[in-house]
Amino acid sequence: MPQKQRNLDKKEISLVAYYKPQSYITEQYRLLKNNIQFSSVDEEIKSIVITSPEPGDGKTTTSANLAIVLAQQGKKVILVDADLRKPSIHYCFNSSNLHGLTNVLTKEISLQSAILKTHIHHLEILTSGPIPPNPSELLESKAMEMILFQLQESYDFVVIDTPPILAVSDSQILANKCDGVILVVSSGKTRKDAAWKSKNILLRANSRLIGVVMNGMVQERGEDYYQYGPSSK
Repeated sequence: MPQKQRNLDKKEISLVAYYKPQSYITEQYRLLKNNIQFSSVDEEIKSIVITSPEPGDGKTTTSANLAIVLAQQGKKVILVDADLRKPSIHYCFNSSNLHGLTNVLTKEISLQSAILKTHIHHLEILTSGPIPPNPSELLESKAMEMILFQLQESYDFVVIDTPPILAVSDSQILANKCDGVILVVSSGKTRKDAAWKSKNILLRANSRLIGVVMNGMVQERGEDYYQYGPSSK
């Protein structure tokens, strides 16, 4: 993804596909959406894990904007914050994170009561909820498999934001349970060896790597420069 103009505020950067639907950057997210749909000709892709090698690569911004462009197409979409260590989807949508995925996993509340509506038509979110002491165990549980099954039954697309793959095992746990994975890297930041290591980890986890998104590139069109500032993740 190209770099974003610096004159946008933080929320506009996070949700550029909503605030700037005609922008060049939003077109790139639509291209990503199209590529995903084309890659699912033989095998349906409904659940998509988004991860990155390291923090700061822009995975959360990619997750949010991919979910938005899918919803703008009229698809019923849910964006899940499965980063149970440093969640941030609730910041993007200015939503409460008092209850969320962890509460459902520990059977404190029902899945339906944890899902939040957003100001974007067709898009709902499931925030992380309180940070637990055992994120990996929760994500590897039968309860998580049941949640994923229920979400895939209820939505056209389930987009899942997960922690950086080189930091913890959470992403590979979920990658193995979902239909596809997108790896987000950052131009000029992500080391080549880190990107290759991330790819190999995903392949060893028997996941389906359906694409790589490169953030932080500068795209020149005429005299305009499009710069994209990745999220704080």
